[in-house]
Amino acid sequence: MCGIVAYTGYREAAPLLIEGLKRLEYRGYDSAGLATLSEGRFWIYKQAGKVSALAHSIDGKVVAGKAGVAHTRWATHGSPTDINAHPHLSYDGAIALVHNGIIENYSFLKSRLEREGIHSISETDTEILAHWIAWVRQQASTASWMEIIKRAFAGVEGTFGVAMLVRDDPGLVILVRRFSPLLIGLGDREYIAASDAAAVVPHTREVIHLEEDEAALLHPDMAEPEVFGLREQSRTPQREYIHWDVASIERGGYPHFMLKEIFEQPQAIRDCMRGRIRQEPLEVRLGGISSVMDRILAAPRLTLVGCGTSWHAALVGEYLIEQLVRVPVEVEYASEFRYRNPVISAGDVVIGISQSGETADTLAALRLAKQRGALILGITNVVGSSIPRETQAGIYIHAGPEIGVASTKAFTAQLTALTLLALHLGAVRYTIDRNLHDLLIEKLLTLPDLVAQTLEKLHQPVYEIAKQFVSVTNVLYLGRGYNFPVALEGALKLKEISYIHAEGYPAAEMKHGPIALIDQGMPVIVIALRDSLYEKVLSNIQEVRARGGRVIAIATEGDEDIQTYADEVLYIPDIPEPLSPILTVLPLQLLAYHTAVLRGCDVDQPRNLAKSVTVE
Repeated sequence: MCGIVAYTGYREAAPLLIEGLKRLEYRGYDSAGLATLSEGRFWIYKQAGKVSALAHSIDGKVVAGKAGVAHTRWATHGSPTDINAHPHLSYDGAIALVHNGIIENYSFLKSRLEREGIHSISETDTEILAHWIAWVRQQASTASWMEIIKRAFAGVEGTFGVAMLVRDDPGLVILVRRFSPLLIGLGDREYIAASDAAAVVPHTREVIHLEEDEAALLHPDMAEPEVFGLREQSRTPQREYIHWDVASIERGGYPHFMLKEIFEQPQAIRDCMRGRIRQEPLEVRLGGISSVMDRILAAPRLTLVGCGTSWHAALVGEYLIEQLVRVPVEVEYASEFRYRNPVISAGDVVIGISQSGETADTLAALRLAKQRGALILGITNVVGSSIPRETQAGIYIHAGPEIGVASTKAFTAQLTALTLLALHLGAVRYTIDRNLHDLLIEKLLTLPDLVAQTLEKLHQPVYEIAKQFVSVTNVLYLGRGYNFPVALEGALKLKEISYIHAEGYPAAEMKHGPIALIDQGMPVIVIALRDSLYEKVLSNIQEVRARGGRVIAIATEGDEDIQTYADEVLYIPDIPEPLSPILTVLPLQLLAYHTAVLRGCDVDQPRNLAKSVTVE
């Protein structure tokens, strides 16, 4: 979750670190801090609050040094206070350390250190880690740093991305990774490392990704980082290139990243399809899974795993694949799948969906499936992230960097990728009617323009409806079929950024309990397209109106009948049912955004959330 930045080179480190933290703040904003090293002295500043508060606090103060580490925190162990903020100093003052992850055996390590008379002052597991490394070093005073790191982390359980400075070794930055991502930007006589490429791209696009259970020593005198395994020997890392530029992670004139990313969806969908649809004959090609197609086609079922918005995308994928491919699909919360001893056979295919490619539960679920012989695939956005490195094949959604914590363009790009997958498998298995196949591809190609038109048309009307939501406390979202998962996603978006309680339900399930919530004037958002379930949804709307609920309908253009049933209607273009979620979610994204802004909420950095959930 947290954001880590580290630098060593010929420039003053502090400005680079602060700049990097600002670009990574979506990963956590409970507290922030940095440490630099100059002439054998650490300069450490840290405090609760956002990076802007840290930057203000050090203005005019000495923050000297051409090597440093910095951190923006999403609190796990210990409340978000100054004393719990990173970096943490070791008991001997020799190490300054920042950490992303959770040290699962920190209580054991803490007890072991206390027997040696070493006590901590914060509530964090990170401070224990700093003390532990320093104590191991003291026991092996003549060992190299490579050996010290291997010995120290042999006794550490959990997840970690670590960056640290050493007081008596100027210019040295040490990185260690297990589960939590770290990459190293390669410059001219300098290195900048971070937990996300957003902090690196302004300085270099040439990077090295640390693999699982790897560490690296960085020093401006080194021609290359010294990368080594915690259990194995050094390796020669492969250089990679980041293809997007710094403009992709700027707001570009929009007041918030979320609004920018909502309006980037036409391009994201276009980029997801680029090179994957052949015109003559009309067909989908997915080179990322071509090497494992035989195993996919032989699978008795597919299992989709994800968390949050990605789980909602997986639910839509279930409808798509079962209808078009005629293969059973199971959709699982990754966090539950990995702990309930699932029945997995060697013939199964498990697909993990994650925007970041780093979601801890999804990655762990895939590893469990892989251990049991299943073929594991990934649908991810971030090239070089952990899931594509772990899986045997997969599909990149190519949505571009997503900075807003509440996912928008990644969701519609995931739906696009899942649609492409279903069309491809349906065609290869001959389970989809050719006319339907061609129609869906033709309509899919029109979606970027339809999305752009819908956003432009609905932006202001949704804003006017959002004014009615400022003071509400509960909202119900209803959908059926393909649009039940969209109801869940709409409710999640409203909860995430406006802090209004919202629930999504299958419309037919409302009368089995949730209808008790409806009272006079309660907003109920119903996705009521002219599709195969239209008449059923109209009946559900009548049930809401009979209890005094206020109905906002998402309807098909040209449907004037719906106006007699709903208090407000937002129209989307007519589109085949399997593609409709990509359009129906748009007004729900805008509604969440405008409601949050009108309520004075921090849209891009909602409380208690972070973008990449890299801890359990």
